Amino acid sequence: MSRMDLPVVVLENRFVRMEPLTDALKDEVREALSCDPEAWEGMVGSAYGDQFDGWWASAMAAMTKGSRIPWAVRRDGLVVGTTSLYEIRPEYRRCELGSTFYRPEVRGGVLNPACKRLALGHAFDHGAVRVEIVTDALNARSQAAIRKLGAQDEGVLRKHKITWTGRVRDTAQFAILDEDWPEVRDRLDARLAAFA
Repeated sequence: MSRMDLPVVVLENRFVRMEPLTDALKDEVREALSCDPEAWEGMVGSAYGDQFDGWWASAMAAMTKGSRIPWAVRRDGLVVGTTSLYEIRPEYRRCELGSTFYRPEVRGGVLNPACKRLALGHAFDHGAVRVEIVTDALNARSQAAIRKLGAQDEGVLRKHKITWTGRVRDTAQFAILDEDWPEVRDRLDARLAAFA
């Protein structure tokens, strides 16, 4: 495949259902994100409380423009968070995977690897040659989860972003390339099989 074209579609496996954001999902997503204010502190943008409407408008505008696919993540019928492919650059066949927030009670189990398997598969199956995953350089837990995926550590970008609270943030950058994907996919499939 010599081009990248990421359709905006529902992604689903036996653990999760990822639904592209629509106005019909707005209240469910607001409810899912209205918890754990401390977790939002290190994020570039916040969808907690008063910040939700601005976050929602930005996500919807980026989806309309074709630079982001934001999904509501559903587990056992309930929306429990969101994740996105964003910074979509078809001309470079690259995107980022992130803008991820899950309710505390679903963290640390099958949800994150199940979502990563779907989103990464979607990107690479539709022509991506590179998917980047970035996180706050202070967030050791997030970095450990990204390394566990098999993403390659590419270093720290100093003073890379400014969070919604105004803190100038260093960013730890990771990437998975198309040639890395088969091994990463097999690793994720083995992790998911353990939850069967």
